[in-house]
Order: sequence, then C-alpha cells, then structure tokens
Amino acid sequence: MKINSKYRNTTYAFLSAFSMSLFISFIIVSINYGYSSEFLPRWLKIWPQAFVCAFVGSFFLPKIVQRIMNKIEFIEPPLLAEEHKVRKNKCKDKNIA
Repeated sequence: MKINSKYRNTTYAFLSAFSMSLFISFIIVSINYGYSSEFLPRWLKIWPQAFVCAFVGSFFLPKIVQRIMNKIEFIEPPLLAEEHKVRKNKCKDKNIA
C-alpha cells in the first residue's frame, strides 16, 4: 500500500486511535457489563464514540504538547554534567570512541 507522505501524521493518528480505542473500549465494556448477550451490541455502539475521541486526541494533543515542550528549557544537573566531562576526557586520553 502506498500513501502520499503528506498524510503520514494523519495516517499515524488514525491507526493509533483505531487500535487504542478498539482495545480500551473492549476492556471498559467488559469490566462494566461483563460478557453477556448484550456485550457485542454495547461494545459496537460505544467503540465509534471512543474512536472519534481518540482520533481527535491523537491528532491534536501531540502538537499542543510539543509546543509546551518547546517552551521548557531542559538543563543537565551540574554534577552529572561534570561527571560526563570527566568521562569524556578519560575517553579522549585513552582514545576510546
């Protein structure tokens, strides 16, 4: 199957939402209602709603989270940074890659 690369994010969001909503709705319906004769009709009624929610979430939320992550400045703790420099210098002295 070949799909234009501009649809990569949409395809990923769709497949992710499809599989996760299918799995999670199955588990939640089985916990709440058990495995009775009404299980399949209830699950088939609830799953499309779960899919819509999951698709919207998996398509838009990563973009929002990425914007938030870009605003956070991550730094290394001073001790770890010094240990890294010491290790790096030891490796240079021993010619270890």
